[in-house]
Amino acid sequence: MNAFKRLAACVAAVTALFVGQTVLARAAPVDDRPLVLVAGATGGTGQEVVEQAIQKGFRVRALVRDEAKARTLFDDRVQYVVGDVREPRSLKRAMKGVNQVICTLGSNVQRDPENSPQKVDYAGVKALAEAAKAAGVSQFILVSSMGVTHPEHQLNAMLDNILEWKLKGEESVRATGINYTIVRPGSLTNEPGGQRGLRIMQGDPINGEGTIARADVASVLVSAIGRQDLYFKTFEVVGDHSSSRIEWASRLNDLHPDAH
Repeated sequence: MNAFKRLAACVAAVTALFVGQTVLARAAPVDDRPLVLVAGATGGTGQEVVEQAIQKGFRVRALVRDEAKARTLFDDRVQYVVGDVREPRSLKRAMKGVNQVICTLGSNVQRDPENSPQKVDYAGVKALAEAAKAAGVSQFILVSSMGVTHPEHQLNAMLDNILEWKLKGEESVRATGINYTIVRPGSLTNEPGGQRGLRIMQGDPINGEGTIARADVASVLVSAIGRQDLYFKTFEVVGDHSSSRIEWASRLNDLHPDAH
């Protein structure tokens, strides 16, 4: 009789364990939505990217140097990983499980003398792209700038050859062999997005420069996530005053891949 009671107790314990595991599994389903790492997430364009990516249903991980500052912007709606593109060894952990990277980095020596174009727009972008490639990330989306192929551009004289360093950053991304999409916006503004149309161009035309809202740049970047037809393509984008609506998505279908 005692043996029977012991057997019954064992069966009950195993059943309880099985039921508990089943309930736990049901309570914590696997989230298989794409995970997007945003570098430069606390910057003006980066904040817009994070917000729009969340709205589109992506999981977002913010690569930040100051997590406390970032949490005041995004609360618990994103994952956080502390790292610095100027320190490549800090980037490996940031890439774990990431599907796409959106790089909105930009130098700002007025805010931090160490944030020079050479260290951020070139070396930082290079380190981030190499880390993404090593981790098997499927797509690297880079924000560059119009005018990068024009060394005589006034911004080079004003801002420590910033456009030349951005071009080197582009070239370093291409050199990794990762699937990339490079977006070159015109001058950035903080006006609300969706107030006017967008003009999509290729070839970095010197006469095509204009302004564009950061929110509209973010819309283009988020729309490029996972689009294999935009791999290995570089294009420029500015606001189009001739239209009051953003009717630009179909124009991305006609872009030519970069020459290799």
